[in-house]
Amino acid sequence: MNFYLVSPIKIVRNDAQSFTYSSEKDLAVGSLVIVEIGKSRTVGVILQKTSKPDFAVKEIIDTLPHAPLPMPLIQTALWMSQYYYTHLATVWHTILPRGLDKKRRHKTTKSLSVSSPNRTKNVFTTDQNKALKTIDSSTTGTFLLHGITGSGKTLVYINLAKIAQNKGLSSIILVPEIALTTQLVDEFRQHFQSVIVTHSRQTESERHQLWLEIINSTEPIIVIGPRSALFMPIHQLGLIVIDECHEPSFKQEQSPRYSALRTASILARQHQAKLILGSATPNVSDYFLAQKTNRPIISMSQLARPDAIKPDIKLIDMTKRANFNRHHFLSDTLLNNLQKTFEAGQQALIFHNRRGTAAITLCENCGWQAGCPRCFTPLTLHADKHRLVCHICGFHTIVTTSCPDCHHADIIHKGIGTKQIETELAKIFPKQSIARFDGDTDNNYSVDQRYTELKNGTIDLIIGTQVIAKGLDLPNLRTVGVVQADAGLNLPDFTAPERTFQLLAQVIGRVGRSHHPTTVIVQSFQPNHIAIKTGLAQNYHDFYQHTIKHRQSANFPPFCHLLKLTCVYKTEATAIKNSRTLAKTLRNYITNDMEILGPTPAFYERVRDTYRWQLIIKAKRRQDLVNLLSHVPQQHWQAELDPISLL
Repeated sequence: MNFYLVSPIKIVRNDAQSFTYSSEKDLAVGSLVIVEIGKSRTVGVILQKTSKPDFAVKEIIDTLPHAPLPMPLIQTALWMSQYYYTHLATVWHTILPRGLDKKRRHKTTKSLSVSSPNRTKNVFTTDQNKALKTIDSSTTGTFLLHGITGSGKTLVYINLAKIAQNKGLSSIILVPEIALTTQLVDEFRQHFQSVIVTHSRQTESERHQLWLEIINSTEPIIVIGPRSALFMPIHQLGLIVIDECHEPSFKQEQSPRYSALRTASILARQHQAKLILGSATPNVSDYFLAQKTNRPIISMSQLARPDAIKPDIKLIDMTKRANFNRHHFLSDTLLNNLQKTFEAGQQALIFHNRRGTAAITLCENCGWQAGCPRCFTPLTLHADKHRLVCHICGFHTIVTTSCPDCHHADIIHKGIGTKQIETELAKIFPKQSIARFDGDTDNNYSVDQRYTELKNGTIDLIIGTQVIAKGLDLPNLRTVGVVQADAGLNLPDFTAPERTFQLLAQVIGRVGRSHHPTTVIVQSFQPNHIAIKTGLAQNYHDFYQHTIKHRQSANFPPFCHLLKLTCVYKTEATAIKNSRTLAKTLRNYITNDMEILGPTPAFYERVRDTYRWQLIIKAKRRQDLVNLLSHVPQQHWQAELDPISLL
């Protein structure tokens, strides 16, 4: 009889993550098995072989018919559980597909490829050659590929994957958005036959089938997808690429609240693989830590196309009303450039990082403001559906025609959203094809279809939020407009200037990649802000130097580690009382170099009929924060180590 430590994929006890089971069969570590928990059955992962215990154990019921999980993936799961202070069963729910024990009929997987021209010509610039040689000459490790937009990072990724494939090794390519998957897949499929795509819009059955295809594969493969693609069960992994690594979508918001960048470094180390972090605007903390640890930083400051013309950038001061004669928030310069672009039969893009039609609905007579009854946040007007919507909990109601307090009909809508921009521009340019690309876009509308329309120029004008700033390459684009560049600067968060800089630099990077002249018009109420000026110039060095000094003086990451604790209660009084009680308790355990901020109301104080208060704890050593978590109640409290934002 053989005995094994098995980790069930559902939580049995909070204080136990694995249990001993017996089997007459000699089973490999990583095998997925069916075990009995109480009177129910569940899937479990064999962690290790063990000796016979001095107590009676249950027998493993069955073994799932596929190859065991790769040992590096198991080691990474164990690390995630410890590092993010999360039950191992919760980690398995993140790593493994649903319905593992279901029997399914084999289906042919759908291709995510679309027809598009090959951008990745095998003509290397000096920077690209240098990057390839530097990475190829190293055996393992993490590399920060700091390349400007249009420098040809994708070609570097493709050739690194070819090198890995020639050694019999597979590659994982992570992208921040599903919308970017199509573009990258199409380019990789022009160079590789075995490209597997995974993302959250696939059905449970499709994801399970792809997972089985990968775990049973004996040939090198390319896996492309968002954050979750990192956990595909590849046995021989040689390369991990995280494209646009600065994007916040690489941090999971639900438990385990892991960073794909940090987790990828552990997985790469376990496989003895290479990890490439690619971005034109790397996070300040990542850049600082790369310098501090002497991690290779590879700069690519040369455009891939030598004939590329830099865009003509125009900054419009929104405080000067003389710039807005034709429209109250679309400047004369922007409208005139759009007109010229459309007359030339070319494409334009308008960026604004706020959905809806208007951010605030209020009574001009008494000051009443439309707010969510569950979250107490302002309702956003969606004029196309004649609804006021809460962007936190989804509550919606019809647009009121009179004030519920004073009964006056003086209801006004203030603020600018993407839907309002779409409406206004449709009036000014009624003959143009206009499309919106944001979180309110119909989910049933194919991402592939929308991307194809953008690529072939069927759409004249694209209006969108940050999703359109994330690496889309649009060859017909000639004009880019940013409606209010400083919209995110006033958020109460230490990363607000960094996000503004990144978004601006990335949006500008959508043009200036070809030999065609292009124009960028940026409107701002704060034209002299450091994030605006350096973002327009795509001057990462100056922004980094300015920001790192501020971070150090204020003691924010990378000069400290953060723990965000959020309590959630039905009443405000209880939330305040319990957050104060916990703050008092934790002060008994903190060291002199630790600091507790709060308790204070969370940025979204009320969400779905609950009140939220939070504590922010700073520490020089991360382990000190982990130790504090043992004093945090499991009920009513949410803990996040290494939050990327305080909002």
